[in-house]
Amino acid sequence: MKNEGMEKMKFAEELVREFLVFRGFTNTLQAFEKELATDIGKGFQVDKILDLIFSVYIPKFEAGKLIELLSFFRNCFSYSDSNLIDVISKLHQSILRYYVVYALKCGRKDAVLDFFRDFGNELMRRDESWSSWFAVPYLQNPHLDPQFRVYFSDEWFRTLHLSVRNFLSEMLNAYPRTPALLKIGSERDTGNRLKQEIKQLSLKLSQAQTLLEETEAQICLFRSSESASIAPSMTYETHASFSDHADDNKSNDIGQGFKENSVAGSSSDLHNEEDFPEVKTVFEDTFLGHTSPINCSRFSASGDNIASASVDGTVRIWTYDPSAPTSRNATIYCGAEIMSLEWDCKSDRLLLIGTSDGGIKAWNVDAKRVVCDLNTSEAYPSILDLKCSPVEPIFVSAAASGRQGTGSDSLGFASLTVWNMRTWKAMTVLPLGKDPPAITSLSFNHNGKLLAAAATDGLIHMFDMSSYQQVTGWPAHDCGIRSILFGPDETSIFSLGTDGNIFEWSLHNQGKVLWSRNCSRFCNLENSSQWRHQMALDAEGRRLLVTSSSERAPIYQVRGRISGMRSLAHKGSITTVDWHPNLPIFLTGSSDHSVRVTSISS
Repeated sequence: MKNEGMEKMKFAEELVREFLVFRGFTNTLQAFEKELATDIGKGFQVDKILDLIFSVYIPKFEAGKLIELLSFFRNCFSYSDSNLIDVISKLHQSILRYYVVYALKCGRKDAVLDFFRDFGNELMRRDESWSSWFAVPYLQNPHLDPQFRVYFSDEWFRTLHLSVRNFLSEMLNAYPRTPALLKIGSERDTGNRLKQEIKQLSLKLSQAQTLLEETEAQICLFRSSESASIAPSMTYETHASFSDHADDNKSNDIGQGFKENSVAGSSSDLHNEEDFPEVKTVFEDTFLGHTSPINCSRFSASGDNIASASVDGTVRIWTYDPSAPTSRNATIYCGAEIMSLEWDCKSDRLLLIGTSDGGIKAWNVDAKRVVCDLNTSEAYPSILDLKCSPVEPIFVSAAASGRQGTGSDSLGFASLTVWNMRTWKAMTVLPLGKDPPAITSLSFNHNGKLLAAAATDGLIHMFDMSSYQQVTGWPAHDCGIRSILFGPDETSIFSLGTDGNIFEWSLHNQGKVLWSRNCSRFCNLENSSQWRHQMALDAEGRRLLVTSSSERAPIYQVRGRISGMRSLAHKGSITTVDWHPNLPIFLTGSSDHSVRVTSISS
């Protein structure tokens, strides 16, 4: 219990430090640290309270602080026992009268006059016996006056000092008061305990669901094997026709040829995806702060904070860790649809927000305000993606012109702008040629020297960020590309097409596909105009998480023996995904207005 009390005390001290730093009270912080260094007690200390009253506030004639302290104790103890109100009032009155006597003994008539001027009305309202004391400053020898003589005696002061000491000692022992800051620590511990219980119950529920789904899968496999035994020749002919079709198109370009080869394997891919086991969770937490479907969500650079956006133009900053400070939590109203979010790669201080009206807002999470509000050209109002350099203080915006039409065609033409994050000025526009198709996704490599850009015509553009020139590019898909990511070892790049094909391309042998999957069953083209499919790669580059038009998102094992897993179910489609930058934790945002953080075993 003692250790627990010390932990709560330290937590409360951290809250005080955080508040003083936030308000800029540096002198107060220094005094607070100095007091802590000499603190030997763990609660209210009677001697220090007495010293504050009789050795600090009264000798220095700080009447305002004295009254505030006495009022504090009145509020503390008057609720403990109604019979104590009279005792507290008498001690309160005696201490203030000693203040007047002490000031007169020191020849500070001015301090007495200031005291009655500032607090006289309040004293009279509480106790009319103060009326005679208003004459004390004007008496020649108040210590000889029969009415006031007793208050000037040393015996009366010693009696008052002893009475106050005994009262405080008795009250602080008989009615121990827990400061509100320590209660916050207790409430936090209670909340953590309840969360832990919820996680354990969720784990049991997840295990039960997994067992049920495995049983259902076995039943489906049994039924499938019965059907296959009835018509084996039909199955053989189907596979043969796909193989023949693939052989006839070997001379096609790499994008078209690989698409057809992947279609040939789509039957087995579909079968495997349906059999993906649900992830084994260490813990999971669901954020329900939004009131409309989620369209974007991102972990911060450290992974401690999360920014999530909904289609109503609202961005919320929050944390999934109950032990982490919530001082950065905020709600940002942008007034337009959020198209993209990006955290500063070097810290968790800045969040970039791209909107559908050409705006780019820079939000400082410590100051809790927009520090810069940029506007792109009116010809390119939609900010489809934003990416910060991992090294330089710059970011790149992918803006689209928009036009009449459906699907990728409605995004129009592209404009890539490089911005300076110190001056918040545009530095240059990356060359894309005349009327280039919209750029939907951007990705920097580890040292910020290369920028990959994916376009709606299926091309991948590669830029040298030292010269701001395009150095290479290739046709990766025969349809639009929704998402692009550099691999963790920087030797490959992943692309996700609107048709559901995922390719991992070699950067050493351009055009060579190292790995692929087809997730078309998760890409409902009817929903493609409402939200864009995304993918996210974990820190080790082994697991690829993809958005889904169903209630679960697939997690593919990249070049591994295991095919993959499925995320926990939402009540709507999975519209956004992201991985923690360091840990095996991922998030899924959904059209059901929720964002879920899931931790899995590594």
